[in-house]
Amino acid sequence: MSGWDEGAVYYSDQAAVLGDGSANNPNSAAGTATRDSVRTLFKEFIRNNDFRYRESLLQNPKFLLVHMEDLYAFNRDLALADLLRSAPADYLPLFESAAAEVLVSLRSKKSGETGEMEEPEVPPVQILLTSKEDPVSLRSLGAQYISKLVKISGITIAASRTKAKAITVKLVCKNCRNVKEVPCRPGLGGAIVPRSCDHIPQSMYVDQQTLKLQENPEDVPTGELPRNMLLSVDRHLVQTIVPGTRLTIMGIYSIFQSSNSSASHRGAVAVRQPYIRVVGQEETNEASSRGPASFTSEEVEEFKKFASEPDAYKRICSKIAPSIFGHEDVKKAVSCLLFGGSRKILPDGVRLRGDINVLLLGDPSTAKSQFLKFVEKTAPIAVYTSGKGSSAAGLTASVIRDGSSREFYLEGGAMVLADGGVVCIDEFDKMRPEDRVAIHEAMEQQTISIAKAGITTVLNSRTSVLAAANPPSGRYDDLKTAQDNIDLQTTILSRFDLIFIVKDIRMYSQDKIIASHIIKVHASADAISADSRPSKEENWLKRYIQYCRAQCHPRLSESASTMLQNSYVTIRQDMRQQANDTGEAAAIPITVRQLEAIVRLSEALAKMKLSHIATEENVQEAIRLFTVSTMDAARSGINQQLNLTPEMANEIKQAETQIKRRVGIGNHISERKLIDELVRMGMNESIVRRALIIMHQRDEVEYKRERRIILRKA
Repeated sequence: MSGWDEGAVYYSDQAAVLGDGSANNPNSAAGTATRDSVRTLFKEFIRNNDFRYRESLLQNPKFLLVHMEDLYAFNRDLALADLLRSAPADYLPLFESAAAEVLVSLRSKKSGETGEMEEPEVPPVQILLTSKEDPVSLRSLGAQYISKLVKISGITIAASRTKAKAITVKLVCKNCRNVKEVPCRPGLGGAIVPRSCDHIPQSMYVDQQTLKLQENPEDVPTGELPRNMLLSVDRHLVQTIVPGTRLTIMGIYSIFQSSNSSASHRGAVAVRQPYIRVVGQEETNEASSRGPASFTSEEVEEFKKFASEPDAYKRICSKIAPSIFGHEDVKKAVSCLLFGGSRKILPDGVRLRGDINVLLLGDPSTAKSQFLKFVEKTAPIAVYTSGKGSSAAGLTASVIRDGSSREFYLEGGAMVLADGGVVCIDEFDKMRPEDRVAIHEAMEQQTISIAKAGITTVLNSRTSVLAAANPPSGRYDDLKTAQDNIDLQTTILSRFDLIFIVKDIRMYSQDKIIASHIIKVHASADAISADSRPSKEENWLKRYIQYCRAQCHPRLSESASTMLQNSYVTIRQDMRQQANDTGEAAAIPITVRQLEAIVRLSEALAKMKLSHIATEENVQEAIRLFTVSTMDAARSGINQQLNLTPEMANEIKQAETQIKRRVGIGNHISERKLIDELVRMGMNESIVRRALIIMHQRDEVEYKRERRIILRKA
């Protein structure tokens, strides 16, 4: 390693050369144990243990996964697990050489070129450790853990490219041509090269990669920034982890001298940077839906039994956000979004998305953000962002220059990290329009194309989007048209499969029920707060969703296809009729995308029951959901009341005349004052408001200062 204490102190904590028969370090757990006796014990352990490890070695000779609990149970004069815990750097190489020797003895001899029987060549075996103990907090790792075995968990936030790492270096002396082999320390340590020898790279190399692990968000104390830790992985663990994965790892807490450390630390002889050399890793099961998730046979049996029940759909919907009262259709839509449709690849290579996008638009305090938070907890992979705090680069991908190598590399944003899951975007309407455009491609083509700083690439972002937004004036205004209430572009609206308008309706009976429900939730919450772990119910739903997404890919039946085709044609005719009646296009267009949306919904409904065929019943429910959400939103607003009677039209005309008489061109007046004056003249307030809206649509008046002032235009 460059700059290893620049001419100050040379020291070496070399991993002992394999096959060296000297006694091991006296400070270890059992100073009397010789290396040979420990190696023999390791061999015995692999051979005995119900032949489990022996079989595993034969099936996969590259690495062997060892459970620490088995090492504890293997009771001999020496406690192997304690030796591994206290001095893993010394004993892991012994364990690996013991595994290689056992593998040689298990393989039969082969005849060589000369015809004699020879031992088969065996590649080195990598030992991976795993244990059921609780992980240690990243913050509590201190000097007392150095060179010990630790277990930590967190989220991977970055992964380097794979590098070659020498395990032995051959050195040849210039004068006497004497060849010397120097072993390299595993991890980020280097070899100590004598000053008088020339380095000829005639060495053995293995793959190595560095990862950055950050604390889990739920473990970070209030008001503090999350800490991160450098991890070093080698050989078969390389390139198994993508950024964004939740991990639990076992490793050796080690130290190294950073070559690009700050100037203040450069002169300090004894200051070292900590890192963890990984000797075993497991993806936290709840989040690992990228790899194939493992389900026990009992779980699979339970899932199939649940799916065969007639009320499975209803029971799943009742498990969605149980603390939120009402909103039955929104809950059904959210459950469809969590299960998703089927992704398809056509013969010509075109991919059709299977993920469902949902937009919740409406009044404040209608539990929109609570739905988003629930989905973030329940979906196997989820990322939660807020509109104002998200930029285009933060959602898609940003190009970053590496500090040490000065090379550009890509760092995925929220849409890339949530690949295979859900992105929850709150305050969707507050996003800047140029940032919102960035997610157009991700929502339909499910890729993100990048052409920045000499990097041209396409990243996958196969995600569902659940977005929550408020209308422009804060509350949903029934006196405005749907166009004014939904202040989003048609291009983005057509990409949402379901658009729900959530209104806060003031009704005495309903308010009473909601109030009692909320008070009940608050009253019963104290019992839960003592135990912060996710409930069994929540975890079960997450596992069921994972199982359905992995195992079931439904398709439409013939009869369902015919029924859907007829329904779509009818919907298009209705919308055309409405456009002819009102004289303007609908705020939410009904296009072929909406037909695909109904197909996806039908598939999601079939997937909930683990059925491989979407039936007519599924299509009916999908069309009903589509009608109560998107179709209602398209028809909402004042357009419904535009079939005016001649008397009303006459009154509106009179009101317009009075408004023009009171407000000269270029002048402005308070809306409240104008309405009060006209009401005093005997006009109806709703008629005056409607006249103002019609004038505003014709661009004759303009609203200023949050709609309080009216300005008359030419």
